[in-house]
Amino acid sequence: MTTIGIIGSGNIGGTVARLAVAGGYDVVVSNSRGPETLKDFTDELGPKARAATAAEAAAAGDIVVVSVPFKAFPQLPVAELAGKVVLDTNNYYPQRDGAFEALDKGEKTSAQLEQEALGSARVVKVFNNIYSGHLASLPRPSGSTDRSALPIAGDDAAAKQTATEFLDAIGYDAVDAGTLADSWRQEPGTPVYGPPYGTYEVEAGTPAGADQIRQALAEAKR
Repeated sequence: MTTIGIIGSGNIGGTVARLAVAGGYDVVVSNSRGPETLKDFTDELGPKARAATAAEAAAAGDIVVVSVPFKAFPQLPVAELAGKVVLDTNNYYPQRDGAFEALDKGEKTSAQLEQEALGSARVVKVFNNIYSGHLASLPRPSGSTDRSALPIAGDDAAAKQTATEFLDAIGYDAVDAGTLADSWRQEPGTPVYGPPYGTYEVEAGTPAGADQIRQALAEAKR
């Protein structure tokens, strides 16, 4: 059975952990405060989950979800993530993260900067465009007419296939949004960021299928 490592167990990371356990995966969760602070969370998740340090979660995961503030990416455990599929949920918010000139000028995407920092890890941008409440409420079985889709972007075709299979297992279709250089189309402020799945005021999301997500990606302007 595939193990999912989670680095950052906040709103999105914690929600992905819950969906992964529901999908039958083993999960190793971590945060910046230490494994002992995650006891209540792992108790909630049950026997398929355990807490660890970020490096341990990275080492244990066959797939590793990185869900930390963007400015924290230089502290990610590079050696433990080497060669692994890394699902990058992070977003660049200058008011929180400070200024990154290459991002402010549109020369790079945040996912490209993380890929450069992580070396041989195979980064796939996903989960960054959806509110955690909607992510938790919208999973549907494969083939459901009201199944939602999430955009994914990456430079490694096999890693994107792995991400697609994981999304399918936790209740979502995937829409290929291109390379990491193309991932600006799913960043904050674009049509696919947030609104396709409803409003933040309503916890339960509105289903958004693959065609709707493709259209939103196509409408993005830089």
